[in-house]
Amino acid sequence: MTQQRLALVFLAGATAALAASDWSNQGIVYLDRSPHVVLHPVPVHAVEIGKGFWYGRRAANVERSIPTMLELLEAHGIVENFQNVAAHKNAPHNGPLYTDSDLYKWMEAAAWSLQSGDNPELRRKLDSLTQVIASAQEPNGYLNTYWSGDMAPKRFTEMYRSHELYCLGHLIQAGIAYYRSTGSTSLMNIGERFASYLAADFGPDKRPLLTGHPELEMALVELYRTTGEAKYLHLAGYLLSGVETARLHLTPSQTTYLFSGLPFTSRTSLVGHAVRAMYASSGATDYYAETGDQAYGKTLETLWQDLTRRKMYITGGVGSRSEGEAFGEPYELPNDQAYGESCAAIGNMMWNFRMLQVTGEERFADVLERALYNGVNSGMSLDGTLYCYRNPLSSRGDKIRNPWYETTCCPPNLERTLAELPGMFYSTGKDGIYAHLYHNSRLSWHLEDGTGIAIEQKTNYPWDGGVELTVEPARQESFTLHLRIPAWASEVSLSVNGQAVNAPAAGSYAAISRTWKAGDRVSLRLGMKPAIMTANPLIESDYGKVAVQRGPLIFCLEQPDQSAPVGDLVFTGTREPFQEAMHDDLLGGIVELSHTGGVWDPPASAAPLYAPLPAAQAWARRPVELKFIPYYAWANRGPQAMEVWVPEAAPRK
Repeated sequence: MTQQRLALVFLAGATAALAASDWSNQGIVYLDRSPHVVLHPVPVHAVEIGKGFWYGRRAANVERSIPTMLELLEAHGIVENFQNVAAHKNAPHNGPLYTDSDLYKWMEAAAWSLQSGDNPELRRKLDSLTQVIASAQEPNGYLNTYWSGDMAPKRFTEMYRSHELYCLGHLIQAGIAYYRSTGSTSLMNIGERFASYLAADFGPDKRPLLTGHPELEMALVELYRTTGEAKYLHLAGYLLSGVETARLHLTPSQTTYLFSGLPFTSRTSLVGHAVRAMYASSGATDYYAETGDQAYGKTLETLWQDLTRRKMYITGGVGSRSEGEAFGEPYELPNDQAYGESCAAIGNMMWNFRMLQVTGEERFADVLERALYNGVNSGMSLDGTLYCYRNPLSSRGDKIRNPWYETTCCPPNLERTLAELPGMFYSTGKDGIYAHLYHNSRLSWHLEDGTGIAIEQKTNYPWDGGVELTVEPARQESFTLHLRIPAWASEVSLSVNGQAVNAPAAGSYAAISRTWKAGDRVSLRLGMKPAIMTANPLIESDYGKVAVQRGPLIFCLEQPDQSAPVGDLVFTGTREPFQEAMHDDLLGGIVELSHTGGVWDPPASAAPLYAPLPAAQAWARRPVELKFIPYYAWANRGPQAMEVWVPEAAPRK
């Protein structure tokens, strides 16, 4: 894109954004004036989540997760860090150098939660914390509690590890969330002052700048969308351009691990730290939505194909290696050693949410849903007080859930995801409205021509594939209702007011165009027959094994439900049907799947370490019933052995 054209984009975007005055109508990403998108997400408050799958998770988030996490942040001195800086105390810094971001993420979670229900006490705490943070900011706008006092001379000298810009990104995101929930700019102004300082003092002809841990790119584009100030979009483009490799003396291993420091458009595969790669890709998608730079569009598609064809777990988790919390080689997807950081799964979801808005293509919603229901949802315990940093697909019973981590990035990240979730359910387009996710809920919003519309969903999704939607436009209106048909649906049926409608193939949106009137009813039936899944044979960890998926949920074997050790179980009888049972009193209410299996008799632990093939083939397996629970619910009964991928073999006598 030429500098002249880019300048015109900046100017047009700035003028349009400044014309926006209704803060309450802005979604978790605000795309109403973004020139290179197909869809525009609705704000969080537009969707009321009713009783059902996400209702309990979100209630636990507001009632237990958010309150207890603030208590822990205070108890570990994270708030005190800001107070010490404001008071010019030369006190030791509490926690790692990136702890400011943990408080900012918590504030973002609290802010988004206010759109689903006002909470005066929570607002008071947010306002009080904002004052504490503001008091620690320096006159030039700089703000970071670690790089203060004796560490101040080292600012911007160790950007490959300093997390200065990472923390700023989360500050800006928290400020924007609070603005969009309350109209208050007090927190956003703090982040904007710091961002303005960077825009004035850093750049190609000024001091060099490196994000180190990508995140600020997303925040800067969103700040541009909110304020209309083109300098923030320009700064995001500068960071993504990666032009400072030489001036900053970055090594190839650093630019690989950081997924930063090289031109984003030069990337051909996902490498290095998984969270950094997902956040960089999300920021690049935001930048593409504003500029339409085709080099970014091409790179984003290349990276998405690399992710979904070679480097993503069946749960939507990403990041194979504990060393460097990194991607591995193509098809390197171990199960018990899987890192699968909760933040990386969240990053995967965030990226696909953005790609969905840019393109309107259902494939991105599939990955979003896969990550959300599995790799993200597993990260928080059912009671909302314990968290997974790692999310492996196999375990011998290691303790995986904890209330606190010294690196506390995942807990508040999970909290903000649950808080902003209603903002992912629907988008509007030029011809109508798109439904991406299904749940008992009510949308109260408007079409892009201003016509008011409400949509009521009645469903027991994801336990059942039936969805009933009642459409209530403010007046009779012609538009298209796009209903997502997930790629996993085994069969699809669709009707309007009792009259059958031709349903498209799974993996698309059903486009129902008509003149709608209040009370029109749409019935969607998605087949949720349990599917026995196999992996690409190049994934060595899964060769000769199967996994189970039903609807959007991945299932697993967990020890409390089995009659023999999980490690001795095998899957048999692949043509036999599953037995399904809803248990309201188990793990918060789940569908449990049962299937024929086998167990080594005597146990495999009694077998020789190696044996000739004929002897091994003669080893007996007696029939046993296998019971599968949803993967997200494992480790909620204490540390337990668990397997997603189960060895498959023909039954033996």
